[in-house]
Amino acid sequence: MGASVIISYDGTANDDDALTLGRLLAPDVGSLALAYVRHAPEIDTEREALAQHDAEHKLADGASLLGDPDIPQHVVFSASTGAGLQELAESEGASLIAFGSDYRTPPGHAEPPNSAQQLLEIGEVAVAIAAAGLRVDPPTQIRSIAVLPVDEDDAAQQTASGLSQVFGAEVVEAVPPVADLIVVGSPRGAPVGRLVLSGAARGMLDASRGSVLVVPAGKPVLLQAA
Repeated sequence: MGASVIISYDGTANDDDALTLGRLLAPDVGSLALAYVRHAPEIDTEREALAQHDAEHKLADGASLLGDPDIPQHVVFSASTGAGLQELAESEGASLIAFGSDYRTPPGHAEPPNSAQQLLEIGEVAVAIAAAGLRVDPPTQIRSIAVLPVDEDDAAQQTASGLSQVFGAEVVEAVPPVADLIVVGSPRGAPVGRLVLSGAARGMLDASRGSVLVVPAGKPVLLQAA
């Protein structure tokens, strides 16, 4: 069985937030995997060896921070970071891909980096964005879950309900949402299985606080407790 949660990791501080979120979503590290996307191999053999070693070293550092050096670590080649991660997620049968926020994001807020933005336009796998600074003082577990109150299909509510049972979390109602995890659905009418983040959802997320999970239309995210 492949990983349930794939963490996009390149060694930056905000990607350390992604490690934290991944661990919260999958307390059993055996269901985690780390991925680093390289866009193309180097022509020069020495430069290629150095580039590959650098990628592998970053992933090893991430696994060490998660407390398990044996966590699967994937160096993926793809012209598009988002496409490469989606292909990996599909081959692993993963439920979601976790990212850190864009480096300019204020603490407590979640803002997708460019690689995640690609998936929020064309993706077919759920995307989680860690709140900036989550690594600094993380909760021991997900205790509160909110559903973004926009015109989405039922997959977001089903996801929130299921995850609340898995984590023993409370589903809270607040506008704008403030929670450990904010679940966002794709708009009604979006193709089933496709990931779409509407303009209304983007606007509301700007005022929200917490990590974010964007769910494909008609495809609730199911995770297992440790």
